Amino acid sequence: MGAWLPWIKFAVCAGLIGVAGVRLSRYGDIIAEKSGLGASVVGLLLLATVTSLPELITGIGSVALADVPDIALGNLLGACVLNLAMIVVLDVMYREQSVYTKASQGHILSAAFGLIILGFVALNLIFAGYGVAPAIGHVGLYAPVVLVLYIAAVNVVFRYEKRQRAEYVQERAERYPGVTLRDALLRYAGAAAVVIVAALYLPFTAEEIAKQTQWNESFVGTLFVSFATTLPELTVTIGALRIGAVDLAVGNLLGSNLFNLAILAVDDLFYLPGPLLAAVSPIHLVSALSALVMTGLAIAGLLYKPAGRLFGTVGWISLLIIWVFGSNAVFLFFFGG
Repeated sequence: MGAWLPWIKFAVCAGLIGVAGVRLSRYGDIIAEKSGLGASVVGLLLLATVTSLPELITGIGSVALADVPDIALGNLLGACVLNLAMIVVLDVMYREQSVYTKASQGHILSAAFGLIILGFVALNLIFAGYGVAPAIGHVGLYAPVVLVLYIAAVNVVFRYEKRQRAEYVQERAERYPGVTLRDALLRYAGAAAVVIVAALYLPFTAEEIAKQTQWNESFVGTLFVSFATTLPELTVTIGALRIGAVDLAVGNLLGSNLFNLAILAVDDLFYLPGPLLAAVSPIHLVSALSALVMTGLAIAGLLYKPAGRLFGTVGWISLLIIWVFGSNAVFLFFFGG
């Protein structure tokens, strides 16, 4: 039983995050409607933010409480990689046509900003590997730049989405007629509390698994912790697809990636020994570059809109994305230590 205890605790945390994450997203959606924010904010900001709450809490817990910076960064970059891999899940499940054909080209804007921030993070990982990590106090200079890039991305993408989806906002006006704003706020707070508690405990269970299996923390953070913290994104994305809201599903994934990258600045602030990127393994550069390639492939798919499917399953874009995802996981497992 003792050998299985870390895995059981990890499974319980992951289960709580998955269940509470769904409720968090649903009541966040209701709050958006009742407060008059509209669906464009839900898809771009609110859904992406609330489904990324586990990454935020887990990152803070990893650096401030558990002192495992590799798990913190591995979780963020791993979540980005997993979110992009979920596009392949959408492509498999959406049988009417290729998901790249159905999705709006407006998502290219979000993906492009994701490329910019990912490239900047990768560049600073390289600098840190050579001992170049300028800082203000204990915070790396890259942290405020990442935050400014995120704010700029949100501002530009939100303005674009607001212009493009004004009619869609009106269609969603009375989706939850039986729930008051007060009830939604209370239920949202309850779900958020569950996510916070489970996510805070998650890095400790991941560290136990890493020690027990002798797997490196970079691999555990990138694969196991990121899987648990991206469960809300997965459930919300699949739920959106089931009602035919492909743009909402894709927008949630790309918006979550932008928010996840902004969390790096928050984690850096809470990591008191010094700049976070100077304290982690350079192996994380592999995940950053993998996310870069996968984002580029997604942009190519959204722009080119390939209609064909290989053997009736997914398009060639999705096959390349899942190949990069698998290569990243295998490389981290064998060479991450």
